[in-house]
Amino acid sequence: MKIRVERDGLADAVAWVARSLPSRPPVPVLGGVLLDAGSDTGGSDTLTVSGFDYEVSATVGVAATIADGGRLLVSGRLLADITKSLPNQPVEIAVDGARASITCGSARFSLPTMPVEDYPQLPAQPAFAGELAGDAFGQAVTQVAIASGKDDTLPMLTGMRLEISGTSLTLVATDRFRLAMREFTWEPTEGLEDAAVLVPARTLAEAAKSLGSSGATVQLALASGEGLLGLTGSGRSTTTRLLDAEFPPYRQLLPAQHTSRAVIEVAALAESIKRVSLVAERGTQVRLEFADGSLRLSAGGDDEGSAEEELPVDYEGEAVTIAFNPGYLVDGLSALHADRAELTFTTPNRPALIKPADEQGNVVPGYLYLLMPVRLPG
Repeated sequence: MKIRVERDGLADAVAWVARSLPSRPPVPVLGGVLLDAGSDTGGSDTLTVSGFDYEVSATVGVAATIADGGRLLVSGRLLADITKSLPNQPVEIAVDGARASITCGSARFSLPTMPVEDYPQLPAQPAFAGELAGDAFGQAVTQVAIASGKDDTLPMLTGMRLEISGTSLTLVATDRFRLAMREFTWEPTEGLEDAAVLVPARTLAEAAKSLGSSGATVQLALASGEGLLGLTGSGRSTTTRLLDAEFPPYRQLLPAQHTSRAVIEVAALAESIKRVSLVAERGTQVRLEFADGSLRLSAGGDDEGSAEEELPVDYEGEAVTIAFNPGYLVDGLSALHADRAELTFTTPNRPALIKPADEQGNVVPGYLYLLMPVRLPG
């Protein structure tokens, strides 16, 4: 192999692919990045950069001048570190036996290669399911991913449920303490059947962030029978294995009605929570006391110090005192992408709902964040 490629395009491609690689691959080749220069003649062509660990695949094409075609497999994380540190000049990559040379300006690296024949075959994209706006998809996944679990011993909670129902697509995640749900429209392919699958939340968040960043259209591909989901956009494509786990029956958790309702400025409430929780030990609560026209926030106690603050609020219903994990509460407010929020309650021991609201206090449909309260002492 002998190729010449622009530094920025190569660095971006390798960095994106390397992010999907396992930090501790079970065998060395699964920590590698595959460079495939398919052309064996001179002239402009495409260098394909890929990674695959049997769970997640990532592929992106980069314009390159290919003198001699071939395939090269090297350590992905090392290649990512090298390419991002190179000077802003064209990069030349060549293979000589079991070594690969990378030359850029006066910098030259020589790397050991790994056996390409031991590398697994990349999975093909599943059947095309439909298209969605990249920016809306990226925002939706980010809004929901904050509620996904991080405990790998509970795989059903580390996933994001993706529900397809006609032109409606719903994303849901929960870690048992909170739940986030976002509904939006998309363009399914004709005749697509309704489906519900569980996608690894971390993988989906990473893919949506990069594929949706340019605002381009994202194509979704799905083979639920084969346990595979694919995403393509901005010249990049990725596949991920679906989780074979049962997602909790979440809809029964959503309160059908409420007895109290508050509408408040998001920024003011979030900043107040951050200030008041400075005296709260890690994992303890911030108390919210709602009454007509005012909200009193407090945290701490005599032993560790205490804090309180009062904010104006549009409030309907009986006075209520409820407590939350301050980090979870701020996460939910940050995910609204709105200036105002609606908070609804039933009792201090039942879940609260947080939704975006407009300037008139009306709910903006499409997103909700459910938060379990912390039991108050006594």
